[in-house]
Amino acid sequence: MPHPLPAVSVVMPVLDEERHLEDSVRQVLEQDYEGRVEVVLAVGPSSDRTEELAARLARADPRVRTVPNPSGRTPDGLNAAIAASRGEVVARVDAHAEIPPSYITTAVRVLDETGADNVGGIMDARGTTPFERAVATAMRSPLGVGGSRFHVGGGAGEADTVYLGVFRREALESVGGYDPHFSRAQDWEMNHRLRQQGRRVWFTPDLVVTYRPRSTVRRLAAQYRGYGRWRRVVARRHPGTANARYLAPPVMVAGTLAATVVGLRWRPALVVPLGYAAAVTVGGWVVAKGETPAVRARVPLAIATMHWAWGIGFLTSPASLADGWDDQIR
Repeated sequence: MPHPLPAVSVVMPVLDEERHLEDSVRQVLEQDYEGRVEVVLAVGPSSDRTEELAARLARADPRVRTVPNPSGRTPDGLNAAIAASRGEVVARVDAHAEIPPSYITTAVRVLDETGADNVGGIMDARGTTPFERAVATAMRSPLGVGGSRFHVGGGAGEADTVYLGVFRREALESVGGYDPHFSRAQDWEMNHRLRQQGRRVWFTPDLVVTYRPRSTVRRLAAQYRGYGRWRRVVARRHPGTANARYLAPPVMVAGTLAATVVGLRWRPALVVPLGYAAAVTVGGWVVAKGETPAVRARVPLAIATMHWAWGIGFLTSPASLADGWDDQIR
């Protein structure tokens, strides 16, 4: 890492973020980092006051700039903000995430110490309502999301992907940035291309970002269905990358549905869906130990919603989502 401290560009795609945007930008501007920091907001066509608020934030502080993101899509916004930024280090921050004051300082230090090209930490899900807290509990548990360290924690080291990410600019530019085709899973896909180049993606538990989970079953299901759909697209683009953790939900969905249909004529087959329901119920209560009864009662629902939505999304992901691929990442 060059010395003195490198300039850092924080890029933030924003769409319908009136509720969170001002706090998110303030948290970036109040970082304890001693080098230069700028914030580039890629503003999509929002249905609330996000565009007006972003313009006001830019007028109030010269460290904040805005660029248009006409499509409103996350990868387009990220690429637009990166192109308009100037820092040697580029940090992705989402408008609904909450970063601690030492986030950039820690990330730059880890980049320097490890020689990595991208570093990230823990996606620390925290809710306020009973259902949000149930989702947060599920997201922090291997039963809900598998063993990814950015969800459940773990020791520092190389990783397939990390949450958000703080990058060396030259590494981002070497792979052409984010593939605009991927509405979701763009982080995993881009980190995969970095690793294909022999570059290092590094997880550190020293970076902890507060994440606010979805507030309803419907929104949670839509989120995880999208994850499943686009993870299937990644698997088609990069054969061999769908490991057991990613295949578990679609296998569970297919197996449980098949056993249920068979069970209508041969009752012993019903042990499969009943066993799944029992495992999720008991497991959910166990991982929610210490939570209130209202939260514990909702954790099995949250886990099952995540499993089924992800699995169904993966299984029903249409081949047409793969249309329009281009070997040149725009």
